[in-house]
Amino acid sequence: MDISTYEYDVIVIGAGHAGVEAALAAARMGAKTALLTSNLDTIAKMSCNPAIGGVAKGQIVREIDALGGAMGLAIDRTAIQFRLLNRRKGPAMHGPRAQADKLAYHQEVKRICESQENLSLRQETAEELLVEEAGGRTRITGVLVRGGAIYRAPCVVVCAGTFMQGLLHFGDKTMVGGRAGEEAVVGLSRSLRQLGFVVSRFKTGTPPRLNGRTIDYSRLEIQHGDEHPVPFSFMTNEITQPQLPCWITYTNERVHEIIRQNLHRAPMFTGQIQSTGPRYCPSVEIKIVRFPDRPRHQLFLEPEGRNTLEIYVNGLSTSLPRDVQEAMIREITGLEKAEIIRYGYAIEYDYLPPDQLHLSLETKRVEGLFLAGQVNGTTGYEEAAGQGLIAGINAVLKLRGKDPLILRRDQAYIGVMIDDLVTRGVDEPYRMFTSRAEYRLRLRHDNADRRLTPLGRELGLVDDVRWNRFVQKVEAIERLRAVLEATRHGGVPVSRLLTRPEVSWEDIVSIAPSLAEFPREVVEQVVIDIKYAGYLAREEAAIEQQRRLAEKRIPDDIDYFSVPHLRAEAREKFSKIRPRDFAQAGRISGITPADLAVLALYLERRSRPDHSVSATSGELFTQVKEDEVQAGRIVDEQSALGSEISFEDIHRRELPVFDCLDDGHSD
Repeated sequence: MDISTYEYDVIVIGAGHAGVEAALAAARMGAKTALLTSNLDTIAKMSCNPAIGGVAKGQIVREIDALGGAMGLAIDRTAIQFRLLNRRKGPAMHGPRAQADKLAYHQEVKRICESQENLSLRQETAEELLVEEAGGRTRITGVLVRGGAIYRAPCVVVCAGTFMQGLLHFGDKTMVGGRAGEEAVVGLSRSLRQLGFVVSRFKTGTPPRLNGRTIDYSRLEIQHGDEHPVPFSFMTNEITQPQLPCWITYTNERVHEIIRQNLHRAPMFTGQIQSTGPRYCPSVEIKIVRFPDRPRHQLFLEPEGRNTLEIYVNGLSTSLPRDVQEAMIREITGLEKAEIIRYGYAIEYDYLPPDQLHLSLETKRVEGLFLAGQVNGTTGYEEAAGQGLIAGINAVLKLRGKDPLILRRDQAYIGVMIDDLVTRGVDEPYRMFTSRAEYRLRLRHDNADRRLTPLGRELGLVDDVRWNRFVQKVEAIERLRAVLEATRHGGVPVSRLLTRPEVSWEDIVSIAPSLAEFPREVVEQVVIDIKYAGYLAREEAAIEQQRRLAEKRIPDDIDYFSVPHLRAEAREKFSKIRPRDFAQAGRISGITPADLAVLALYLERRSRPDHSVSATSGELFTQVKEDEVQAGRIVDEQSALGSEISFEDIHRRELPVFDCLDDGHSD
């Protein structure tokens, strides 16, 4: 019997938010790409909350857009409400968020995929990953799909979401599925285990949906969108579609008591669910137990679209039985007569601990195999899409024999996320917060294009239209800066006046009315840059230190168990993570400055024919004693006082232990 075989450069498995960005990126870069999904009618489907963005998440969406991705454009065209969160806080905390028309969003993303050159959409269910052994290494060669057809490609990106071995929980009832009404994927988990990957389980959940016709909105608090909405895409001039309101209500003690009386029927408490769920988006039963003294919890009633009355009850995620869900709803203000049209449920699914990845999102075990999205232990559409974009880019760079794209922590929230996943691993579903980014003042949503669009242009992700628009914006920013420097008031440049906290842009315009002609987005960039220049300069010093550490590469072939005097914990963690440089090595949990210094000394000795350590300014590191390593310090044997020298001291003073770590010694 003939086997149907198809040849591609890149194959993407799964057409959720990670999969579509991976496939679109690869295709835009010129790779012949196939996007495989079990159901073309669920491309970019919002399984849970019908919204895009939020604090930190909105920044990720703008970064995706700055690199030419689809998410920002799609939500701008299909959203039903826009809000910029945290307006009263500083600009680093601002987060754009939009309520989506779920069906329209899916249709728009599907249209974008269908319109993309070099991209083929295929309704197929992946069953097995195909590999070959060559030169002692395992390489991906393609995918076997249900029905026996084979898709061949040297690079494959797995974006399976919650579908791998998905198990749905409705009270004490369970059913196999990737989400309600859709079958799970079984073969991929089995195939990954056979290839030697560690596969674990996480849990997430979703709330009930209500028929809006049965809700008493007169008893609810209305929440309107912004009067002047901020778009997600840098290509969107303005949002013109009418916005719909959301509403707010609360749980109460009666609801809490119903939940407490039925905890013996809650899968999270009976032992039926064994997996860990997201800490920052817990089920309502977890909230009631975790915060027993809180009299109420806020609920947001969010429309799922313009042409439906279905309402999403944000904040009421649950896997309690349906009769308990109905009893809960009847006790909530405004929902006394509300009808549930979809019951809430929990889902357990397989994921792969992300310490099995390189920072490129390529797996360490199988060359050419990339993972992105919830399969890496994350939660959220935005986190998934950001990973998908990077995985798609790096799959093409892999094909071309080029170095992967590794976004730094000071460069993008996407870089922070991937570094966290790979370097620190996860013990619960990972969600992005601004607090995870140590350089968040420069990782604002408003400057994502200035940070990333030039990079996207180099990679072939940014077309001429977007690039010309970006160049015009940058030129306008420079013109405004020049005008502010040249315009004086009281003998002082108005740019200096603007550094004062009490001076606003309106005050400057009153001095020089011609400045009112500059576009809002240009003014915003310049004002923030000027007002926060001191803080940004302070951040730059820390960033420069990290960059210098990142330049000190660690050879890929190092056997950490052969490094003398290295602690057992450090050997295990270095071997597991295999950091690419000293900056990443220093971020691994449990690694001390002494561990890094021991490794640096070892690498220098290894690089010298006589295995010696060079001396500079009379300082010589000749011995690292085991007890001193355990105490977290290195003793300078030449110092009469036995002074302690930290890894930072070694680096700052540029002692020769780093001589071997130049790029020329890292290959």
